[in-house]
Amino acid sequence: MTDTWTLHADRALPADSVTRPIAREIYQAVRDLPIVSMHGHVDVSAFADDEPFPDPAQLLVVPDHYLTRMLVSQGAKLPELGVGPADGQGFESDPREIFRRFCAGWKHFRGTPTRYWMEHELVEIFGVTVRPSAETADQVYDQIADCLADPAFRPRALLDRFGIETIGTTDPAWSTLEAHARLAADLPGRVLPTFRPDSLLHPARPTWQGDLERLATASGISTDTYAGYLDALRERRAAFVATGGLATDHGHFSADTTPLPDDAARALFEKAFKGGPDGGITAAEEATFSAHMLFQMAAMSAEDGLVMQFHPGVLRDHDPAVAATFGHDKGYDIPVVTEFARGLRPVLEAFGNSESFRMIAFTVDEDVYSRELAPLAGVYPALRLGAPWWFLDAPDAMRRFREAATETAGFSNMSGFVDDTRAFCSIPARHDLARRVDAGYLARLVAEHRLDLDEAVDTAADLAYHLPRAAYAPR
Repeated sequence: MTDTWTLHADRALPADSVTRPIAREIYQAVRDLPIVSMHGHVDVSAFADDEPFPDPAQLLVVPDHYLTRMLVSQGAKLPELGVGPADGQGFESDPREIFRRFCAGWKHFRGTPTRYWMEHELVEIFGVTVRPSAETADQVYDQIADCLADPAFRPRALLDRFGIETIGTTDPAWSTLEAHARLAADLPGRVLPTFRPDSLLHPARPTWQGDLERLATASGISTDTYAGYLDALRERRAAFVATGGLATDHGHFSADTTPLPDDAARALFEKAFKGGPDGGITAAEEATFSAHMLFQMAAMSAEDGLVMQFHPGVLRDHDPAVAATFGHDKGYDIPVVTEFARGLRPVLEAFGNSESFRMIAFTVDEDVYSRELAPLAGVYPALRLGAPWWFLDAPDAMRRFREAATETAGFSNMSGFVDDTRAFCSIPARHDLARRVDAGYLARLVAEHRLDLDEAVDTAADLAYHLPRAAYAPR
């Protein structure tokens, strides 16, 4: 290690001497293209209010479940990392102490994408010159804190610095969209809402009744009947479209999209509604209803043009005690085997050849890339294959994705990269990594005389910018 911590210019590019120079040339051609970040979870209020970020721990550590889950696996406790219980009691509130714990655990991130992203953030964004450790924690903290006090590090200024042309947030169906309305006036077309109705489509969840009431309040339509429930969802979708929204987002456990007859769907809705807060339907009935509602969401997308983003296959809140104590999205979400060919068949039979419908399918089950998703995306015009997501947005996993999917689906049936993050400062790091990995894959095709260099550069630009623009373009 040198006295000054720096990052290698060729990081994540191929190691061999034949493809690395080609990859370097391809990467240099696309590294500064604007970022289209259409699938993410940064809170819209960050941009609407444009307040300074509070401190390095709240910006980089506390909200990042990629980071906290690794430290928890090595014995840390969530409250020690600033993640508070639902009752708001008994957790570390000193940001400097939280940051010290993160830096002391830096070695645990070796070989992970979190290490790559965090290095990029620390060095390229905040100018940190020493590697994090127990000994350097305060020095690193002070460097970042000084930056955060500078107006150049406020959220809107960072949008420009990061080269983010468009960013999508993820918003519940009952969102008032007031913050987005303000942003539409200040930053037209820059920060866009994404319609996320998941909790409304799972009637056995304990929050379902309350969320129905929120939907009714936001839409002005009673949700105590199945017909009113559907109309309220349509109204909220229309509100998202009117505020610039381009997509929906669905994170169900199963990929099943089998529709029900109207009478059967109505009966299940009424059974659940009458069941009260504790639920009135079985787990099997809920799975049947949620599959039906995914089909309804697809049908509504065919009507209103919102792109349907679909990422099933995660067993969320694997430790129910952690979820009960700390809430959702705390790192205890685990991938499971997912079946797409039969699951998506009802939607693709109905809308897969329609010019008015678009779906982007993501997976965390690598086995289905070549067996199911690439063949599906390679024939249905309405389907695009989403980028490696969540546990797969790592260098080797992204390379495996290209190798497994490209030969069947081609490049043009891809969505381009999405970052899927609530960690705002990691967005440029994640897109940079994707561009480097794609440059390496394309360089191999050039070295093997399967592509000419100009075609590789053109394809890299498509993957980095043009394909995500096209995948989410309004129709």
